[in-house]
Amino acid sequence: MTEAAKIVAVTGASSGIGEATARRLAADGHSLFLGARRTDRLDALTKEITAAGGSAAFRRLDVTDAADVRAFVSATRERYGRVDVVVNNAGVMPLSPLEALKTDEWDRMIDVNVRGVLHGIAAALPTMRAQGGGHFVNIASVGAYEVSPTAAVYCATKFAVRAISEGLRQESAGDIRVTLVSPGVTESELADTISDPVAREAMRTYRAVALPASAIADAIAYAISQPSQVDVNEVIVRPAASAQ
Repeated sequence: MTEAAKIVAVTGASSGIGEATARRLAADGHSLFLGARRTDRLDALTKEITAAGGSAAFRRLDVTDAADVRAFVSATRERYGRVDVVVNNAGVMPLSPLEALKTDEWDRMIDVNVRGVLHGIAAALPTMRAQGGGHFVNIASVGAYEVSPTAAVYCATKFAVRAISEGLRQESAGDIRVTLVSPGVTESELADTISDPVAREAMRTYRAVALPASAIADAIAYAISQPSQVDVNEVIVRPAASAQ
């Protein structure tokens, strides 16, 4: 472990960007505490990291449950003594036209994508204040900057993550760093949650050119690696071959 190694808690760590981030940060010498609902995947990932000489542990996590997120952050602190970075990565994307009135899916996106980030901030901010610093990395999307058909509610949640991140940055007076990472089309399981057939077909075309999740992990690693006086506020990462 290097002198600059940090204690990093990652939500949504069982696949996609969260899984890739865990691998990359562990390889950089950071200690990982991983959360998601699919504990079988977390167990396999933790064993992979530790077998390679890294440090990782996990706990089942539902980011829509504020008490569960508090317990997740507390477990991170109990294991490692502090919490330097929280990567609020958990997200869902069940796209559909508004006229389809899939209100349950709207609620789910709001609960995971917005409340999940707020729960992560609420759980970790007091600890970071008490220890004299910390870093939130909130995963948004290019949908935090633009709106497209079938994505109105999803984009609204990502606009919200962008606003929350900027508000936290302005309120933090330098001791808490805040980074918003907004991926373009990235290989992940997000599209698997789309139940609307029209939106699902459109997304299949849209995702024809996609970044590997490791590209987003690299951006997160860059932001975390900067010296304490440097706050990387926003990073947008798109496929070079895509106009989106």
